[in-house]
Amino acid sequence: MSGLPRVSGREVVRALRKTGYERDRQRGSHIVLRQTAPPHRRITVPDHKEVAKGTLRAIIRQAGLTVDEFKALL
Repeated sequence: MSGLPRVSGREVVRALRKTGYERDRQRGSHIVLRQTAPPHRRITVPDHKEVAKGTLRAIIRQAGLTVDEFKALL
């Protein structure tokens, strides 16, 4: 397994939009993404300059991706 990249919250949103998520809403510094096709999962992404490694790993896992698949989307 390769290391996690250093990315901002907006870069995470941009990558997840390529996999079928769309921006649902935002409250403060958290962006909520919603999957367009069933099962309509929701993922919350912090809108920070750099997303913490543990948070990024959890987001990637919730999206059903591997680290390498996520890196390819960036």
